Order: sequence, then structure tokens, then C-alpha cells
Amino acid sequence: MIRHLKTATGAFVKTLPFVVVELAIGAVFALLAVVYLGLVGWLAVEFLLGDGGWGLLVVGAVMLIAFASFAYVWRLIRRYVLYLVRAGHVAVVAHVITEGEVPDNQLRYGTSQVSEYFLSASGLAGVELLLEAVLGQLTRSVTRLGGALPASLPGGLRALATVVRRSVALAVGHLDDAVLAYMFVDRDPNRWRSARDGVVLYGKCWKPVLATTLLVVFGTYVLWFVLLTVFAPLAVALDVLPTGVELVSWLVVFGLVAVVHTGVVKPWVKTVVITTFLLESRGERPDSETVAWIEARSDRFAELTERAENDDPIDGEDPSREPARSADGETA
Repeated sequence: MIRHLKTATGAFVKTLPFVVVELAIGAVFALLAVVYLGLVGWLAVEFLLGDGGWGLLVVGAVMLIAFASFAYVWRLIRRYVLYLVRAGHVAVVAHVITEGEVPDNQLRYGTSQVSEYFLSASGLAGVELLLEAVLGQLTRSVTRLGGALPASLPGGLRALATVVRRSVALAVGHLDDAVLAYMFVDRDPNRWRSARDGVVLYGKCWKPVLATTLLVVFGTYVLWFVLLTVFAPLAVALDVLPTGVELVSWLVVFGLVAVVHTGVVKPWVKTVVITTFLLESRGERPDSETVAWIEARSDRFAELTERAENDDPIDGEDPSREPARSADGETA
């Protein structure tokens, strides 16, 4: 069912320099997570555990807060600090798929494409946030999973529907990368118009793109289970640690799984989704019929259209600034 898997995997291999960078960044932050969460867990066990059940609840709550805070900080760093690496990989994948060749010095090429087209992390983030909102509404609408689940639904089916709905939510993040890839190919000086056209093209070929995205998302669930099974013996081996720090063993396991997921699996999934979208939408053009279809399913699409029609500057951009131009003199 994944029609362009071979092409996507080939593009993934060709962009390994970016994959290696993302893997290294993931390893550093996984190490920081293990140290931070391990320290918090040790302090919580030593000073808050106590002898009763309430102590366990307190330790659990502390660890949950610590994990959530670290995840939030990681998300901010990834969006606003590592945006050149993250979006640069998207730009290079888009170039490989559309041009059939790898640009010279792909790391420099990818990061320069991002900095020239979006100018800043806030500019890119502003476009992405609106894209996520529009694509989220549209995708939930076409999958009919946006509303609450009926109470009469059997427990097993409710659980399955919940998994599917959460998978759709995860898929939206990858669809955002696909539209971003189109923007790097389109190179319209009006970034909002390019984003709008990308969403319209997704509306024209959403079935194969979304089906592929959901399949690879489900595949990552299976891979997580496999990786945890493979690394679980390590936790047993480290179980000789003192009681106060034995939590570190499982933190190490989850850290290793997170490194593989962040540094290898997610870039590959991103490449598959981008490749599918660019190839399925090749030759298509935005049209009024698809625009009307999307408007009926996403009220945030009107905001995107308005920004496109007004040619609003993106965050961090001087409204009087002339459009950036690429090395060959064409408008960027």
C-alpha cells in the first residue's frame, strides 16, 4: 500500500548527513534526559517516598511533572533552536525528490534554504502553527474522528478508535512537513500563498498521503514495542543498582529507544510522507472546487487564505523587505 517506499528510502539514504546530525542531537538530549530524570527520581525516592502508598503517588506525580517539563523544553528547543537542522532536512529531501540529485554540501544547502526563505525560527514556527491547525481540522474531518466517541461504543472498539484518533494527531505533524517541503519547491515569495496552495494540493491527494502516513505511524508503534523488548534485558542487568537509583536502568532503556526513534525512525517517516505527497501531487494545480471543499472542513483555512491574499509578512520579517533571491538570481 505504501507506493513510494523504495523512492523514499533512497532519498533517506542520500540525506544521511542530516540523519546523523539529528541522531547526534537526539543522543545528547537523551543523555540529558536520563541525567535529569534520574536525579529527580533519586531525590524523590530518597526524600518523598516514605512508607505508605501516598509516598508512591507523590513520587509518581513528581516524575510525571519532570517528564512533562523536559518534553516541553525539548519541543521548544526543537522548534526554535534546532529549526535549521529540522527544516533543512525537509528542504534537502524535497530537492532530492524533485530534482533527482543531492545538492552539493547538503547541510549548508538545507540550512541556507531555511534561513533565506523563513528568515527566523519565529517566522517558520508561525507558518507551521497555522498549518498544523488547518491540517488537523481537515484530517480529523475526513477521518470523522474529531468528535467525542459515543458512550454506547464497546470498550474494545473505543480503545481502537482512540488509538486511531491519536495516530491521526501524530500524522498531522508529518503532513505539516510535507506541505513545508512543497513550499521549498514552490519558492513563492508570498509564503502564506505557498502554504495555502500546499494545503489545497493535500486536499486533492489526501487519501494516498494520509493512508501512507497512518501506516508508517502504526509501524512506529510496533517498532517501539520491539525496541523496548530488545533493550529490556539491559534494565534487568542494571537492576543491581541501589534502590534509590534503580529507576535509572529503565531511564537508560527509554533513552536508547528515544535516540533510535528521534534520530532514525522519525527522519525516515518524514521522508516517506514528503516523498508520497510530492509525487502524488505532481502535475496537480490548486482549484476552486478543492478550496471550497477544504473551507467546509476547516475554519482556520480562511485565516490562511486571508494571509495569502494580503501577502502578510511572516514573523520577524520587515514588511518593506525585498524577497530574498537564490544564488542563481531567481526570487527566493
